Amino acid sequence: MINRIEKLSLLSEMIAFAQIDASIKSIEYKFLLGVAKQLEISQDDFDYLFECPVNYVHLKSHSERIVQFHRLVLLMNLDQDISTKELVKLHNFGLRMGLGHESINRVLDLMESFPNKIVPPDFLIDIFKVQYN
Repeated sequence: MINRIEKLSLLSEMIAFAQIDASIKSIEYKFLLGVAKQLEISQDDFDYLFECPVNYVHLKSHSERIVQFHRLVLLMNLDQDISTKELVKLHNFGLRMGLGHESINRVLDLMESFPNKIVPPDFLIDIFKVQYN
């Protein structure tokens, strides 16, 4: 299980990603708040991250990094308006997390073939499993 600092880092990273297009839409905020609750982070601490982001902490667990990448993919697709800037940022986040370039590209390519561009978790895991082995 990940610790509190890692959880705050994950949320901070997601907030930064959501802010790429200058403002966070209501649907994005609700999604982020849902993730915060899932991670057992209070709303006060969550809201504080908007003003005072936490430095990036590299997750040791490969599976946790895949889950975080999936969250970022879901967040990007919430508003159905994906910019090149978001794709580049997502790709860079994936690389920084230590995920493989080929696997990241495969997820982004496959995303187009799913309803609402949401790659099911089992597909995502299979893609990254190939890279990890």
